[in-house]
Amino acid sequence: MTYKGLIEANPAVMSGKPVIAGTRITVELILEKVAYGETVDQILDDHPHLTREGVLAALQFALESLRGDVVYSISEVRP
Repeated sequence: MTYKGLIEANPAVMSGKPVIAGTRITVELILEKVAYGETVDQILDDHPHLTREGVLAALQFALESLRGDVVYSISEVRP
């Protein structure tokens, strides 16, 4: 599966953030929901106009966006 055609970015929609095509639902929102433990089925229940393919495309887009020769500095926050 490819995300192409299922993810779009338009400066007039959600300030140009990548969204699932035809919606105002950002890839960022999908990632946030997954990070907090929601399943794809729960996301689909919350947003009935989404498709499983759209949600999976958002995850694939995020994966491919992070793949590459970029080094991310991650520091631990200590109390």
